[in-house]
Amino acid sequence: MAFEPPRRLVRALGETAPAGDDWLARLSGIAERAVARRELTVERVQVPGGRSSLVVLVRQADGTPAVLKLAPPRARPESERAALAHWGGRGAVQLLASDADDSAEGALLLERLHPDVSVRSLPEAKALLEAAGTLRRLWVEPPADHVFETVAERTGRQAVAMRAGAERDLEVAALVDAALAARDDLLVAPPEERLLHGTFRQSKVLAGERLPWLAVGPDPVVGENAFDLARLVRDRVEDLIASPAGASITRRRIKRLAESLEVDQERLRGWTLFRAVESGVRAVRVGRPQDGELLLEFAGWL
Repeated sequence: MAFEPPRRLVRALGETAPAGDDWLARLSGIAERAVARRELTVERVQVPGGRSSLVVLVRQADGTPAVLKLAPPRARPESERAALAHWGGRGAVQLLASDADDSAEGALLLERLHPDVSVRSLPEAKALLEAAGTLRRLWVEPPADHVFETVAERTGRQAVAMRAGAERDLEVAALVDAALAARDDLLVAPPEERLLHGTFRQSKVLAGERLPWLAVGPDPVVGENAFDLARLVRDRVEDLIASPAGASITRRRIKRLAESLEVDQERLRGWTLFRAVESGVRAVRVGRPQDGELLLEFAGWL
């Protein structure tokens, strides 16, 4: 069959593709080889799918349902593979198999969850509770010889782009300055070092059979728990912005999440500020001004 990438994936990868990148052009061949290598039966490509990978619903040779995930090198599939292997299914989707050919082509064969049922489908309070519980299970000691990016390294790269964005748009300069100052303070003495999901939010938690809810799609990083939790604070940001009480709801959410997951409230606020400004500046840079405006307005509350 033809492995046609969903429009969402084509658009998202187009925003960040380096010059000369041909991964999308090679994707169909990569998928065909991965399917043949494992003798998989293809059911369908998941649509709308994600923003960084092609997700194909398949069955293994024995009929067991699975998911074949294919991602370009810039999405760091090897880092995801290493994190899933380290978690071993504890709170996250299970990595079913891995070999040298999979690694070379950015292929992951994963446990089949319910791709159309995320924790976001629950009422907001219940969704936050279930998502937070899932996230807690992922916070484990990283392998002693790990090669995962650290929070300091990742946010350092992001800080460079944020400064450039502030120079192009003076209206966001004050927010960028505040976010970078918060980052500098937070990196002085982090309270713990854990393996983190890296891009955790409600839509990254899917219903499963082995456990009710399991996390998918990590972009793993090593650092303090508050950094991971910060992305969850702004979930459903469009609803927060639309609410007259959005700012106070956000403050209560920070307090509730910090207390339930035993994270310092002020550190959570600081990382929430940094991550919201970083995402907002990046959204504007890649041509999504409406998303950027929402995120920067949210950051202004912090």
